[in-house]
Amino acid sequence: MDVAGDYSGPVRSPSRLALVAVAVSVFAVGCDSAPSGVETGEARRATVTEVVDAPAAVTARAAATLTTPADGTLASLAVEPGAHVTAGQVIGVVDSPTARKRLDDAQAALDAASQGGGGFGGGDLAGSQKRTDDAAKKAFGDARKAANQIADPALRGVLLTQVDAAEKQYTEIATQARQLVRAVQDGLASVSATMEALTAAQRTQARSAYDLARTTVDALTLKAPIDGVVQLGGTGSASAANPLSDLLASGAAGLTGGGAPSLPTAPGPNPAGTDPAPSVGARLPAGTAVATIVDLSQLGLTAEVDETDVLLIHPGLTANVELDAAPGARYEASVKSVDVLPTTSARGGVSYRVRLTLGSGKAGDGTDAPTPRPGMNAVAHLQARQAPDAVAVPASAVFGGRDGEAVWLVKDGRAERHPVRLGVQGEELVQVTDGLKVGDRVVVHGADKVTAGQKLP
Repeated sequence: MDVAGDYSGPVRSPSRLALVAVAVSVFAVGCDSAPSGVETGEARRATVTEVVDAPAAVTARAAATLTTPADGTLASLAVEPGAHVTAGQVIGVVDSPTARKRLDDAQAALDAASQGGGGFGGGDLAGSQKRTDDAAKKAFGDARKAANQIADPALRGVLLTQVDAAEKQYTEIATQARQLVRAVQDGLASVSATMEALTAAQRTQARSAYDLARTTVDALTLKAPIDGVVQLGGTGSASAANPLSDLLASGAAGLTGGGAPSLPTAPGPNPAGTDPAPSVGARLPAGTAVATIVDLSQLGLTAEVDETDVLLIHPGLTANVELDAAPGARYEASVKSVDVLPTTSARGGVSYRVRLTLGSGKAGDGTDAPTPRPGMNAVAHLQARQAPDAVAVPASAVFGGRDGEAVWLVKDGRAERHPVRLGVQGEELVQVTDGLKVGDRVVVHGADKVTAGQKLP
């Protein structure tokens, strides 16, 4: 936001100087007889709009990256890049002999436990309990290790949550079994009741291992968790500083049926002349990004507003948006939300993230502007405040000092430093809430060349 600066007036970029000159020319009168470079004019009534400029980036409504849940080979792709898909539609299939063998082994263990093949011979109940605990510890450890190999944080989190829940359930049942084993040793419980408890613990451990293995195998069929456009591979261009990552899909799309929405996953090395996206038949480690579904039904913006301006911003404010990729075009936008917690801006200061809905745009010739793409850089001109029918002077008329803002008032033909209180501060005009009235003559340009008592027209 441009505000009055030191004695010489606010510093403005070259692109704004012409606008300031226009505002000055409207107010300036009698400049032919004024000292060189000094122009005077009258305070007049005008509508003053305060604009906050903020760097921004275009965002998609949502995006979800599908990754391989286990080591394997990409057996098939059911869609082409750029295709529109609906939630639940099959995107591809991964063949993983490792995952399927783990499921077969878990099925065999579950069958044995269900048939009562617990192996409690010799009456060594404590030993049987230890063997069951050791098997459970190994199974949960293997499952957790496999989950941690997945690079996709969302998919990894879902699997680890399932492992934790299964382990908690087993621990509760195993604790009861241990208590019964001690009771048998103390002569306070029957052996048959204890064996039933141990068998239940075994079944729980086997069922947990089977469910985890089944989930992984089911996830080998990759399905779109949201409607959108298909892009092969991950969101390779996204980074921690790219607001696109803030609007990734967050719906509850379980692993069964094709993975879950995830954070951007960078592709692997990309030798010159090759496509970083996976191809059918390629060997893929667990966590490899196969495809990303991008929901473009509603584009948005994420802007970074400096702490000095954020208190002026609230939901419902409108904005004009300029994109680097579409010079001369202007897009409409409106503020949806303002973050409560700050972020560190690229310039090292404190800023707050503001989310906007991005509307249609018009090119410089009045035709429809091109549709932006997620990740494109933009500048949001937020219409923060407006004062209609206000007492106003050009922004270049105001200078600052230790005693606050002031203007050079032309009184009896001479310059007099006159304090003012400002309200809404726009790019070209500022509202004066106290210190001036309509018709007062002030220096509107060249204030740095004026001294107190200097004769002025």
